[in-house]
Amino acid sequence: MFVACAACAAFAAASPVTAQTYPDKPVRVIVPVPAGGTPDVVARMVLPALGNLLGQQMVIDNRGGAGGLIGAELAAKAVPDGYTLFFSSPGALVILPYLQKQVAYDTLRDFTPVSLVSTGPFLLIAHPSLPAKSVKELLALAKADPGKINYASAGNGAANHLAMELFKSMSGVNLTHIPYKGAPQAVTDLIGGSGVSLMFNSIPPVIQHIKAGRLKLLGVSSAKRSPQLPEVPTISESGVSGYESITWFGLLVPAKTPAAIVKRLNELLVKVVSAPELKAQFEILGYDPVGSSSSEFSTFIRGESEKFGRAVKLSGAKVD
Repeated sequence: MFVACAACAAFAAASPVTAQTYPDKPVRVIVPVPAGGTPDVVARMVLPALGNLLGQQMVIDNRGGAGGLIGAELAAKAVPDGYTLFFSSPGALVILPYLQKQVAYDTLRDFTPVSLVSTGPFLLIAHPSLPAKSVKELLALAKADPGKINYASAGNGAANHLAMELFKSMSGVNLTHIPYKGAPQAVTDLIGGSGVSLMFNSIPPVIQHIKAGRLKLLGVSSAKRSPQLPEVPTISESGVSGYESITWFGLLVPAKTPAAIVKRLNELLVKVVSAPELKAQFEILGYDPVGSSSSEFSTFIRGESEKFGRAVKLSGAKVD
């Protein structure tokens, strides 16, 4: 009995020290998309500064495929010691569970949110050869020739997949889905005109291609026009009234990660996101920096899960 109590006391005494000395080695951050995908771009913008404050290197581990499923499963099963983090967009967390019959993790049960990092719109982009210069012209073209326009996505269950399915259901058009194993390959094929003519994508990886004329910009998916692209109309004001689909990025850890470690990661990440130099970078990319508390991010995820659950049902989207 004395030995057991002594052991408990020793553990209790050791726990704060562990939290105070964390981390004492590099930290792995799983990003569930290939290098160059939007979550990867944002992660590489934010994580070096977080590593500087932690005093350790943040090692990005890109695990793309299956709409983020591969990376999410790996992160959910990781040892909850603070040395495996998960930097994700909505796809793997609040979309795939509604699209796929069997997912080996439960977002609300198997992850502890650290902080919502940023939010931003999608751009509806097309290959220059598509004979449509606006959303209204696209709708007319698609309705005149149902199913003939192919659209790309980052994979079944990815956020831009569901964004297009929602667009289809709200506009009544029939477009054919061509899933990829990540957004970079999809964008490459769209630029090359290789079998796809249309897709939704976040701003950072495609804005230079739009400026260079390699891609055509038809509209933005947010409820209001983007401050970075004020001349570009929203999809809602272009013929699909009420349409809105945004993307977001956040940091999570496996469930049961010590609360003290979650608290430290949150405090430092909020400091990073609110720094003037990073806020300026987010503005250039067309994103709004957030930096929420862990509990606020948890509430946000629950709300997004309910919203996307309704959206999946409305759109009839499936993992095909």
